[in-house]
Amino acid sequence: MKKIKLIDSKKALNKRLKNDDFKSEYEGFQEEFELAKQVINLRIKAKLTQKELAEKAGTSQPAIARLESGNYKNLSLSFLRRIGDVFGVQPYIQFK
Repeated sequence: MKKIKLIDSKKALNKRLKNDDFKSEYEGFQEEFELAKQVINLRIKAKLTQKELAEKAGTSQPAIARLESGNYKNLSLSFLRRIGDVFGVQPYIQFK
């Protein structure tokens, strides 16, 4: 049986961030990653699966997975409101 090698994601990211091209692209997605982390933390705190969150928010589990991956391209404020309603919070958006 083949042994699976596990890697520390923080160490792997720090190694990749030494590459200037990768670092530039990564930094361009900080808002998406922060939003993804917040949704994941809220969902875990509420002890919900992605499927349960999706059902409560009136969306699909793949939509929640995309949101949590930071790779949701056509994110709408109404979608974020539906997610927030499940947790009793509201999205807060601003221009910098």
